Amino acid sequence: MAKKRGLETVRDMVFSLGAVGIVVVLLLLFGRHSEQDPVKPIDYTLKFQQASQVAPYPLLAPEGLPERWRATSADFDGVDPAQTTWHIGFINPAEEYAAVEQTNGTPDGFVKDKGKNGKAAGVVDVAGEQWKSYDGPKYRSLVRVDNGVTTMVTGTATYQDLATLAAALRPAVPLPGMAPAAPAAS
Repeated sequence: MAKKRGLETVRDMVFSLGAVGIVVVLLLLFGRHSEQDPVKPIDYTLKFQQASQVAPYPLLAPEGLPERWRATSADFDGVDPAQTTWHIGFINPAEEYAAVEQTNGTPDGFVKDKGKNGKAAGVVDVAGEQWKSYDGPKYRSLVRVDNGVTTMVTGTATYQDLATLAAALRPAVPLPGMAPAAPAAS
């Protein structure tokens, strides 16, 4: 009489899954764990210099930030000269996110998008300049509109850290033989 194979197949599958599970657990327990910082810092200076040469307004980036501020991303989108955007993302010493965002496009939608729907909360003095503060469910933001250009520092960082980032913003130094970007028209 022939053996029934149905129960043996199920039993073999359970044993196989158990063996794979044991291997996975052992790899998790004894596998290599890196003590390195998981944040991959970038050097945004070249991208900043290059974007500054083609941007229709002076791009800003921080200069002289305290140690342990790590740049993690930088991007310039100049496809539409009337709606260019500049971004630099950072992780601060408290492991919170902060970003510099700029555009010469419409401020309201930009601030709402980059500030994750924050609501106006007041005005903050940063190095003698007035910045509007926004508070949202996820991000805090400081925003300044000057000569048709919206500059925003935003993220999960504290307002104090955002103000530190805003106070450090400087325009690009022109590359040798290149003229700086002209200020945007009002």
